[in-house]
Amino acid sequence: MRVSVRVQAEPFDPCAAQLEARRGDAQVGAVVSFVGVMRDFNDDRQVRTLTLEHYPGMTEKALEAIAADAGERWPLQALTIVHRVGELRP
Repeated sequence: MRVSVRVQAEPFDPCAAQLEARRGDAQVGAVVSFVGVMRDFNDDRQVRTLTLEHYPGMTEKALEAIAADAGERWPLQALTIVHRVGELRP
């Protein structure tokens, strides 16, 4: 299983990440994705920004463990995790 884990502050294109995961692998028969988005409300209150902090090294290790668990549970060809950090806006 090919695994890619990225933690980044920059926005990214989920479709481009899917294409990259499939590139050159005719064995891929389906693509499943989850894309979280930031809402502009929480508990009926407006939210303008959200800051996600992380511990470099520790965050990647935890995400790699999640990827390894998924690889043990399902017959995956590739798995890509892109996790945003820093200041986010709706």
